[in-house]
Amino acid sequence: MADYTFYTNPMSRGQITRWALHEAEAEYDQILVDWKTKPAAFLAANPMGKVPALVHHAGDKDRIVTEAAAICLYLAEMHPEAELLPNDSEMACYYRWTFFAAGPVEQAITARNFKFEPSPEQEPMAGWGSFDRTIQALDGHMAGVEWICGDRFTMADVYVGSTVDWGLNFGILPPLPSFAAYAERCQARPAYKEAKAIDNALIADMKR
Repeated sequence: MADYTFYTNPMSRGQITRWALHEAEAEYDQILVDWKTKPAAFLAANPMGKVPALVHHAGDKDRIVTEAAAICLYLAEMHPEAELLPNDSEMACYYRWTFFAAGPVEQAITARNFKFEPSPEQEPMAGWGSFDRTIQALDGHMAGVEWICGDRFTMADVYVGSTVDWGLNFGILPPLPSFAAYAERCQARPAYKEAKAIDNALIADMKR
């Protein structure tokens, strides 16, 4: 048995976790989850019925991690040899922008995709404020750095990079120079290419 059991669907946020697993060089077994028929073991691991879900077979008790951002950060902790963790000077950016992507950016993209926006009166109650404010904040950071924490790739880049990559591909994020250049740097990473090739092949099989 591999160290991890990875529940996923290639047309989902599971792509984020697969990239993280490859960056961490973690050994995993995948179980593909069909949207209509979900395995009982998967639902036991995540009653929400959402992918990705990761089961870490560590010691005498399995550890279950859900939510793509949490899975990314957990894998970095479990595989320090991959050098994906932040040092002291990088830690603030590491946590700030990972959770900014998981919170405001995710919500802003979802709201824009579903065509609803908070009114000016509602913005103070909305975690992302507004789409424009969220994008301006992320662009303001990305325009001055190569990677999220500065000049070194960390696990934060897997999550933030996946979010930016997805947003650009679906035409929801504006193709700002900072976003486009960052996405290209992420796409050039060997682990990204390996993970994406697997998911693309699975998607092609599903469409046959």
